[in-house]
Amino acid sequence: MMLQNSAEQDLRIASPMIDLRLAHSPDSDDAFMFYALATKKIATGDLAFTHVLEDIETLNRKAHEEVYDITAVSFHAYAELADRYILMSSGASFGDGYGPIIVTRSPLQEESLKGKRIAIPGKKTTAYLALCLYESDFEPVETRFDEILDKVIKGEADAGVVIHEGQLTYGSYGLAKTVDLGVWWKNETGLPLPLGGNVIRRKLDSEIISRADKLLRESIAYGLDHREEALEYALHFARGLEPATAEHFVSMYVNQWTLDYGDEGRRAVQTLLDRGFEAGIIPQAVKAEFVGR
Repeated sequence: MMLQNSAEQDLRIASPMIDLRLAHSPDSDDAFMFYALATKKIATGDLAFTHVLEDIETLNRKAHEEVYDITAVSFHAYAELADRYILMSSGASFGDGYGPIIVTRSPLQEESLKGKRIAIPGKKTTAYLALCLYESDFEPVETRFDEILDKVIKGEADAGVVIHEGQLTYGSYGLAKTVDLGVWWKNETGLPLPLGGNVIRRKLDSEIISRADKLLRESIAYGLDHREEALEYALHFARGLEPATAEHFVSMYVNQWTLDYGDEGRRAVQTLLDRGFEAGIIPQAVKAEFVGR
């Protein structure tokens, strides 16, 4: 027994743990994706993950300083981060014929958004990029994502771009949906709307990048294969939603493209980046690059 313990100790000394800081938003869909990693349901070898939860616009900003080794970012933000981070091959959120919605206190015609004060969850979010592609003439009012509904209710903004669970609950606050940007994008391009993905620092060792990418995929696959327990965990991040509503939200944004972009998912990302550049919203042309491709 002493010999065995000594050998195990020598092995630990020979293979020190590699700590990776992993950041994502405090939302039920991200919680579902990272469930297996966060609760150690899968073996990670000598890779240790420290999970950090912050809202998406904060993550977008911190990625410019490479604060985290792995982080969720908006695809809009990725356009300015592509020299420092590479997209991981899984973990993306797509809206297939649905996505961020624009809400108002009373029903409006779509064209009535022109010139309005619109609350947005941040200027580097994909929701803001999609809004700019849809309607360029408006006054943005930067607002934390979970305060947008309240901003519209109080009349501090004429409209608001709603992301996360508010897409399902806005009606209970007496608000009206004017535009679903995911529907608009699908009609425009025939593609799902790519909203956010996970990226990893290019400066990391290539083997670590490959292994971390594989583990993220395994975490998502574990959640999909053990859906009931992953959903139970995700409910802790649902901000008081009814379980059925939270499960609906998770099912919207953890889908076939989450496990693997596939050709269509990668084409959707590139189309979004190209259109953002052509519209002058993204300052330079960007080629989306993915781990393992």
